[in-house]
Amino acid sequence: MNITFIGGGNMASAIIGGLLQKGWHSHALRAVDPDAGARARLETTFGIRTYAEAGPGMDGSDCIVLAAKPQQMRAVAMAVRPGLASQLVMSIAAGIRAADLSRWLGDYPRIVRVMPNTPALVLSGISGLYAMPAVAATDRAQAEKIMGAVGSTLWLAREEQMDAVTAVSGSGPAYVFYFIEALQQAAAELGLDAAQARQLALDTFSGAIKLAAGSSEDVSELRARVTSKGGTTERALDTMEKDHLRQIIARAVSAAAQRSRELGDEFGK
Repeated sequence: MNITFIGGGNMASAIIGGLLQKGWHSHALRAVDPDAGARARLETTFGIRTYAEAGPGMDGSDCIVLAAKPQQMRAVAMAVRPGLASQLVMSIAAGIRAADLSRWLGDYPRIVRVMPNTPALVLSGISGLYAMPAVAATDRAQAEKIMGAVGSTLWLAREEQMDAVTAVSGSGPAYVFYFIEALQQAAAELGLDAAQARQLALDTFSGAIKLAAGSSEDVSELRARVTSKGGTTERALDTMEKDHLRQIIARAVSAAAQRSRELGDEFGK
C-alpha cells in the first residue's frame, strides 16, 4: 500500500516513523509539503520521496493522509481533488468534519476522519476514527493499521463523538502535563529541589498509569486501595473534593468539546 502524506509536520512525521518501524518500506511512503526545509528533513530522517505539490506526489498512491492544519484544509482539499480516483482519504485535522471535507473534494465518499494525540510522537498515542458510510471494511482495516503504527485505535459509530475524543484524548496530554507541573510546584514548595520534584512527579504518573493499564480493576478501586482511613492520601483527596476538582475537570473537558464543535462550524463554511 502506497501512502502520500499531505503536510509534513510533527504528526505526519510520527506516523511515517511508526510505519517504518512496523516494517513499511520507505519507497511506499511519500510526503507533500511546500516548505523546502520540511521536505529536506523528511528525506534525511526517513529516506522517503517528497514533493512540493500534491499532483505528482499522489501518483500511484492508495491512501492520502491529509495532515495539514485545520485552517488550511479547504485549500489543501482543492489541491488534492483533481488527483483523486479511488484512493482512501484520511484526515487528521482537528475540527474538520467528514461531510465538509467530502464536499470540498467533490462529494468524495471514501473518507476516514482521525483524531490522534501527541503521544503518537513516541508511538504511545491513541486515535479516534470515524468512517463515512461508503468506506469499505478493507479501508477501515487499512486506516486502523496506519494509525496502529503510533499507538492504539478506537472506532466511533457517530461522528459527533469525535468532539468528545478531541476534548478527552486530543487535548488530554496537556491536562496531564498541567497536573504534573502542579505536582512539581507543590513538591518544590515543600522543600524538594527541581530535579527531585520532576523525578517524583514523572515516575509517579508513569507508574500509576502502568498499574491502572495492567489491572482489571476500575481506577476508583485502585484509588480506594491507596486511600487509608485517616491517612495522608485521604486528607489530600478530601481537599480536592472540597475544592470541586472533579467538577472543574468535567467543565474543562466540556469546554474543549464545545470548542471542537465551534471549530467544525468555523472551518466548515
